[in-house]
Amino acid sequence: MNAATLLVRALEAEGVRRIYGVPGEETLELLEALRTSAITFVPTRHEQHAAFMAATYGRLTGRAGVCLATLGPGATNLVTGIAHAQLGGFPLVALTGQKAVRGNLEGAFQLLDVVGTMRPLTKWATSLASVDQVPRGVRHAFQTAETPRPGAVHLELPQDVAASDASGFTPHLRLPVHAPRAAPSAIEEAAREIAAARHPIVLVGSGGNDPRVAAGIERFLESTGLFAVTTQNGKGAVNEANQQSLFALGIHKLDYAHAPLLRADLVLTVGYDIVEHPPSVWNEARDKRIVHMGATSAVPDAYYAPELEVVGDVDDALGRLGTALADRAPHDASLSRLRGRVAERLFESVCETCFPPSPMAIVYAVREVLDERDVLSLDNGIFKVWFARMYRVFAPHTLLLDNALATMGAGLAMAMEARLVHADARSLAVVGDGGFLMNLQDLETAVRLEQDLTILVLRDDAYGFIRWKQSDEGLPDYGMTFGNPDFVALARSFGAAAHEIASAEELVPTLRRALDEPGVSLVTCPIDYSHNEELSRDRTEEIEAMLK
Repeated sequence: MNAATLLVRALEAEGVRRIYGVPGEETLELLEALRTSAITFVPTRHEQHAAFMAATYGRLTGRAGVCLATLGPGATNLVTGIAHAQLGGFPLVALTGQKAVRGNLEGAFQLLDVVGTMRPLTKWATSLASVDQVPRGVRHAFQTAETPRPGAVHLELPQDVAASDASGFTPHLRLPVHAPRAAPSAIEEAAREIAAARHPIVLVGSGGNDPRVAAGIERFLESTGLFAVTTQNGKGAVNEANQQSLFALGIHKLDYAHAPLLRADLVLTVGYDIVEHPPSVWNEARDKRIVHMGATSAVPDAYYAPELEVVGDVDDALGRLGTALADRAPHDASLSRLRGRVAERLFESVCETCFPPSPMAIVYAVREVLDERDVLSLDNGIFKVWFARMYRVFAPHTLLLDNALATMGAGLAMAMEARLVHADARSLAVVGDGGFLMNLQDLETAVRLEQDLTILVLRDDAYGFIRWKQSDEGLPDYGMTFGNPDFVALARSFGAAAHEIASAEELVPTLRRALDEPGVSLVTCPIDYSHNEELSRDRTEEIEAMLK
């Protein structure tokens, strides 16, 4: 047994079942060890896509996903996916090869300080420079990636170490980790703070999208009568059909869903991280008392300075806080009326015969064709903001978007991994024509895996989000437009089915057909982004009127 085989056995001990990546010369020993293991190696067509898939596995399961690349350019191609996992809080272990520590005959060819490159982007990065470091390195990598706050870890395996004899070494055991309980004094103090408030609101972040935590949030809201709003990454943590849901914060400027937060005198944040949504938007005057509840302490910010932190197992803490608040939580009857006013403005009627369709019409069409448990994955573009505002979500992890790194190119990978993790749910990716072309080569991977997967490509022949910002800042339109291929012909060349929307009446029936047909299916549709001006409008007076 060599060290590469030992590393693979350590991965098996961690419960790894799939590794995504692109092979290279320096990873051939690892690849050979994987060939005879219980782990499936899934070759992707780009390392970035491999990292996105592995990060999505971590996001959906809480267990670190694994991606693999060779040295040099292979490793640097992983960087965006690793950053996506790190900023988003998704557990990920990235493996890379490297030239021999001793006896390197190729000099500086492809040689980069990969570990040094990865350190600022990860929770931990190291080179396994000897056989004895392999078992403890793998165990520490997974422990570090998965414990709060989750994130990315990098392990490098040099070529000569991979081939070294590893007789006598065995993997370290994976032991269950139990989150600490929040201090009783913190629970009681939080209960006192909330009971003394006149207009408390719960703000739920990405940490609430763990299904176990989401169930605890629902019980907490029911037992206390409090109302909750979510961040984009927290959408799904609170069922938006729940009458105590105040929907989601869609844009980084005042919007209707911000209204309850503006009036709040106390905000209980649950699983919230400031990377998800700037606290300066909802706490501009810095006049709100904040109780931070999470698995880790708050990151200090000028607009986010909690009065109190309840740190520990969030589900457990919510249950105990709900008990402590029994018959003590303030009842704000006006919030039911406010929910109705927010809904009236967010979920407005749209032109159903206009073509190209507006972003709102696209959102409503997608909501109509998907079941409550189907998974929608969004790439990054201005359409993501419309979905965050207006797409109703009813269960955790049924809307996957990235509002941390917010990189283009991840939407297809997220949908593919969601289909693998949730085989009983349909999976739809909505991507812009800018983001789709960044990783479209992995359509081949989806076809090769025989996935039942639907991709909706929204076409405006431009970098639409940046064009909106450019216009919003009063700048002339410049540098935003590009050409596009024939998406239908392109998808078919990969072996996927493909459809093009040519009228408003075709949108819903074509999406249904694509979702129902087996295999990978692509639908392309133009979109009318002239409605983006609505996102730039100053709503201050409207929101003040809503609060009266």
